[in-house]
Parts: sequence; C-alpha cells; structure tokens
Amino acid sequence: MSNVENKVIAITGASSGIGEATAKLLAKHGAKVVLGARRTEKLEKIVAEIHTSGGQAEFKAVDVTSRQDVKAFIDFAVEKFGRIDVIYNNAGIMPLSRINDLKVDEWDNMINVNIRGVLNGIAAGLPIMEAQGSGQFINTASIAAHAVFPTAAVYCATKYAVWAISEGLRQESNNIRVTTISPGVVETELGSDITQESGKDALKAFRRISLQPDAIAQAVLYAVSQPDYVDINEVIVRPTASPV
Repeated sequence: MSNVENKVIAITGASSGIGEATAKLLAKHGAKVVLGARRTEKLEKIVAEIHTSGGQAEFKAVDVTSRQDVKAFIDFAVEKFGRIDVIYNNAGIMPLSRINDLKVDEWDNMINVNIRGVLNGIAAGLPIMEAQGSGQFINTASIAAHAVFPTAAVYCATKYAVWAISEGLRQESNNIRVTTISPGVVETELGSDITQESGKDALKAFRRISLQPDAIAQAVLYAVSQPDYVDINEVIVRPTASPV
C-alpha cells in the first residue's frame, strides 16, 4: 500500500457509511484524508477518532450541490496539505418511489446531489490535477448504474449518469486516473429519506443480504493503491448472494 501513504484524499459524504469507513481505512494506511459533509458534528467526531489512531485528517462542511462550496472544500484540502491526489465523489441520496408518485422535488434533489455533486467535484479538482500532472477521481455509482428496478428509475438514471461522466473523463485523460465504484446493497443511511411505502419496502427487501461499508472502502483502497500507470476503471462490489 505504499502508493497510498501521504496521498491527500478528499471525500464527500464522509459523515457516515461508505465515506466514513473509507476515510478511516485510508488514514490507517497513511493517507492524509479531508472529510466533507453537511453534518460537521459527525465529521469532527470521525476526525478525532482518526487522530487518536495516529492518522492525519481534517474536515470541512460542504454541500455538494453548491459549486462554490465544493471548490472551497477542495481548496481547503490543498491549503492544509499542499496538493490534492484523490477526490472521492461519494455523496449521494436515494429517495426511492414509483414514477407515478410524482415526487418531483425528490427527483430534483437526486439530480442535484448524485449528478451535479460529482460534476462539481470534478470541476473543483480537475484544473489542480492537470497542473500537477497527476490525480485520481473516484465516483460512487451503484449496481443501479447497470440495471433498473421498480421504485428506482430516477435513482438509476442518476447513477447511469455518474458512470457515463466517469467514462467520458477517463477517455479524455492521459495522466488522471478515473475509477467508478458500483456498490451493491450496503447497510448505510442511504435511503433513510424515502417517503413512499413502496420504496421503503423495496429497500427493506434488498437489504436482507447487505454488505457492510468496509467492503466498499476496501475497493477504494485497492483502486488508490495501484501504481500510477494502472487505472482501475470500475469495481462492482455485490453481496455474494445478490440476485442482481
């Protein structure tokens, strides 16, 4: 894991779940992690735990739907540690519902967080990485980027978009690595904002065989740890018993 040590890695959606697990694992392997999310009280606690374990970590509040907020977050990472090596665009929401429920505000929120949040991370970091001549974007998609499920049509559409954006950036980049992480069902807070019973029932059924967040953190660690000339473009991580 020598290619992880001392790398500066910014992570959005870092206050719980996959983001929290990834921050702790990368810090354990010597990375300098910068955690971002809206819930700063949780970020402060996680950073304190990393410090207690001997790791290096900082945090800053960030709303990924705001281009200015994300730029300030990445600039903060550079200010603290002198560069940015990896941006993990991990923040996401999943308020599942049937299309005919017409939860249009929830559709808009998913588009803003899941798609614009990734684009804002790329916009903030790409000029810095191009100037450095190196860097890596890791974007959280989902198995929903590869299949469509009832109650998840809009969510799936946002994750297809994350996959497409990542693949386009990969093709356009010569010295910047691009990785898409596509988790199967994971036991996290994702979906806690579901307001329709049909969506709650669908998620409950999926989560009968959930992975824990650390399984995804291990995939991120693997992608980051490769030599600079090796670009892990996509990792799909499912429970062994997953039917989809």
